[in-house]
Formats: sequence, C-alpha cells, structure tokens
Amino acid sequence: MSALVQGAEAARDALVADVTAYAEQETPSDDRAALAAGLAWVRSYVEGHLGAPAAERTVDGGEQGDVAVLDWDATHGGTGSIAILCHYDTVWPLGTLADWPVTIDGDRLTGPGVFDMKAGLVQATHAIAIARAHSLPLPAIRLVLNGDEEIGSPASRPVIEESVAGRDAVLVFEASAEGALKTARKGVGIFSVTTRGIEGHAGLDPERGVSAIDEMARAVLALHGSADLAAGTSVNVGTLVGGSRSNVTAGRAQALVDVRVADVAEMDRIDAALAAMRPHRDGASLEVDGGWNRPVMPRSAATAGLFRIAQEVSAEQGWHVEEIAVGGASDGNFAAALGLPVLDGLGAVGDGAHARHEWISIDGMVQRTALAAGILTRLGAGTAR
Repeated sequence: MSALVQGAEAARDALVADVTAYAEQETPSDDRAALAAGLAWVRSYVEGHLGAPAAERTVDGGEQGDVAVLDWDATHGGTGSIAILCHYDTVWPLGTLADWPVTIDGDRLTGPGVFDMKAGLVQATHAIAIARAHSLPLPAIRLVLNGDEEIGSPASRPVIEESVAGRDAVLVFEASAEGALKTARKGVGIFSVTTRGIEGHAGLDPERGVSAIDEMARAVLALHGSADLAAGTSVNVGTLVGGSRSNVTAGRAQALVDVRVADVAEMDRIDAALAAMRPHRDGASLEVDGGWNRPVMPRSAATAGLFRIAQEVSAEQGWHVEEIAVGGASDGNFAAALGLPVLDGLGAVGDGAHARHEWISIDGMVQRTALAAGILTRLGAGTAR
C-alpha cells in the first residue's frame, strides 16, 4: 500500500467528521448572511489544516456570496502553480437540516450538499495535508472559493478567470460522475423568449385578437426542432407562462430555455437559429433575451494529459479511474475557455446532486483523497510541464 493511500486511510475518521461539520454549515446560494458564515467556517477549516496562506483576498459578491482566493507557496521542492476550484454554496434552503440531518449508514453518508460539493473541499484539503506530511513536492496552490456557482457564477466568473490565468493546471473538486473524472463539459445557454400579441374577447371577437400563446407554441416547436442530440445539442423549454384568462386572447407569453452544446460550432448554430426567430402573424412580436452562461469545456490535449496522470496514480494505488464527458457545467468551463488544462470531478463518489437522496461513499472519500494527493505531487514534480 502506497504512503498516500495509508495517509488517506489514516484520515478516514477525520474525513467523515469534517464533511459532517461542513454540511452542518448551511450555505444556500440565495442567503447572503448564511453564505458569509459558511465562508468564514471554510476559511477557518482550511487554514486550520494547511496554515495561513501566503497571500489572500476576498472579492465582494454583491447579493451573492463573496469569493475568497487563498495562495500557498510550493513546498518540499515543488515547482509550478495550480488552481483548485471549489464552490461553497448549495441549492438547499436554510432550515433543510431540520428534517434532513447528516446521517451515516454503513459506507453511505447523506446530507444536504455533501455530494455537490462539500466533500470535494474536504478531500482537497486532506490531500494537500497528507502530501505535505510525507514531504512530497507540491506546486504553488491557489484555492478559489466561490459562493454563487449554483446560480451560474454571475459575480464570481471574472474573479475565477483572473485567478486561474497563467496557472499550469486547474483542478475542480466537483463530484465525480459515477466515479469517473470529467474531462469534457458542455456549454450552457440560458435564454428567455417573449411573445406579445393583441388582447381581445376570445368569444365575441376571436378574429381581432392576436394570440401570444399561439406564437409561443410555434416558437417552442421551432426551439425543440433546433436540437441535435447526435451532435450533443439539447434544447429544453423548461417553463412557459402566458395569458390572463381563458376568454381573453393572450397578450403576452414567456418561455425559459436551457441549451447545452458540445462545441463552439453548435453554439454558433443555435445563436443563428435564435436570431432568425420571427412572429407568425402581423401584430405579434417575438423577443429573445439571455445568453451563454458557460462556455464549452472541450477535452483538449492538455486536459487529456492531466487525465493520464490521474490514470497512472490510480494504477499505482491499485485501482483504475475512468473519464467521462457530461452535459452539466461547472466553473471549470471558464478555465478551459482560457486554454488551460482542466481536470474536473475530483470530488465525491456518490449520487443525487440537487436531490433528497444525495449521498457520498466514505470509502470513495478515502480513495479520492489519495488520488488527489498523488496528482498534486506529480504536478509539483513537474510531470505536466
């Protein structure tokens, strides 16, 4: 058994205690006070394990959670520099713990936010501490703590992009996908389509009115028709509202649309399709708002090189790690769009993101902590450069 595996196994009880304590700090994306308290806890926790950072800054998140950027120097002869991305906000509202406390059943630990993505930060912290304890080389490490990832990172995006620029690699401790690391993610577009018509009495004067709902129905068919699943492009009208009464020709309707694309060419095609949308009848109007929330994260050659390091480390530790491309996005998409190598999904093994059955494997925490420690020491030794 390698020294890093032994170190992770020795930390098993601490991993469980730490993720439990972290999950008990409720951090919903829409509660500024709870996010402030959660970030204070996270910073105290990380510094308690890794010591005070060599440099740090906090960027005001406005209505969202602040962004903390913490830097530690290279240690034990390590060279190079990397960024680690972790978000501390969750989708769970304040008070969720009251009827869903952290619970352990055998290898399973369940609780709000443990899979997405509180276990990831705990694993990253222990991985660094274990590598240090074994006097292994570590690169300079920049930890970026984001408090608005679950709502699209509107305030944190420029901070993330600035913070990762120039780094040799970016490691994202989002949850794994059935144990697989994520080497490609789709780009995400969030759009709204609004149609307007002319209201009228639906029974007395049906020909005078122009229905915004009729226009929207045609628009929905066009939107769904622009999907190309074979090319990795999905288009989903997720919500639709409109009209005022059943006997009034609808004057307004609005749809919210989620688009996922696997490459830039499809992003351009969808942009063109949205720009070409027109109303069907005279007197009606159609407007498209919104845009691309996250760029595509392709499986670049540099990212493939990072995954090969992960494969080598897992083999040395007696198991085999897989990779996968996923439709969901993360803050790693921003780093990939800058041309940086990104390895995502280094966090928990489990399931149930954003669901009441959210859970993580304790064995998985131990295994992935050792994996992360091995990857970090390889990067510190200059393997990726």
